[in-house]
Amino acid sequence: MAIQKIFVVGAGLMGSGIAQTAITNGYDVILNDQRQEALDRAKVGIQRALNRDVEKGRMTQEACEEAMSRLSFDTTMESAREAQLVIEAIYENLEAKQAVFSALEEICPPETIFASNTSSISLTALGAATKRPSRVVGMHFFSPVPKMRLCEVIFGLLTDQAVLDEIKEVGERLGKTLILSDDKPGFIVNRALLPMLNEACVIVGSFIGTVEDVDNGMKLGCNHPMGPLELADMVGLDILLNVMMVMDKEYGAKYHPSMLLRKMVTAGFLGRKSGAGFYLYEDGKKMGVNPALTREHHLCEE
Repeated sequence: MAIQKIFVVGAGLMGSGIAQTAITNGYDVILNDQRQEALDRAKVGIQRALNRDVEKGRMTQEACEEAMSRLSFDTTMESAREAQLVIEAIYENLEAKQAVFSALEEICPPETIFASNTSSISLTALGAATKRPSRVVGMHFFSPVPKMRLCEVIFGLLTDQAVLDEIKEVGERLGKTLILSDDKPGFIVNRALLPMLNEACVIVGSFIGTVEDVDNGMKLGCNHPMGPLELADMVGLDILLNVMMVMDKEYGAKYHPSMLLRKMVTAGFLGRKSGAGFYLYEDGKKMGVNPALTREHHLCEE
């Protein structure tokens, strides 16, 4: 089956990035979201990103216009019947993702491949919500999708080898390097990475080191391009928490989410996307450490 049309579910940061990457590599894309305002925001963001590429000489104006002509939008799932590949990119929740695949099951032809951008959820469980578990696969992209070269491909218990072969072709056409993981929570990258980010939260929450000292220590001492707390802000603290909870349930106390991480999510500090996490942000630019993490409390004396 030649894949040419992709139906992307979810017009947030990841879904928009996947759509942008696909249209610039020759795919026709239908970007879906229940909220028209999310689609409008995604369209503006994608157009702005491509215009920036034109200004910097990375793309011609003609190529920019051709790419945008391959992008369409839909608040319903009806146009998914035209797609050979669906990529689900909604928030990290098993029931919500199963509901998406169950709805698409009634619309898409039997040969359509269902891919999920999940970073931790079982592809076998997602496949069980459909009548086509052999055609369910994971495509875990990394943010920002147009710039990050990796795509982690995950196979469920019943995923067919032919599906992996087709996804390999798609991933390579998108310009990604592919790695293959079995269906275990956290897969390869997050199984190794997120416990480090969580431990950085533990260090700050235990007053062992400051936010800046933790990040500078890992950047200058371990040659990491970003500090773990900067990276946690970019990933999204809510996403980090959700994945740690999944791994905690599966693997035990070693993966228990930091108390500070849980408190920050409860307080609405979700990272760059909310304007505040371990750092404060304006228009995506880091402005300084979140003062909530540096405040000293005391009882007033008369």
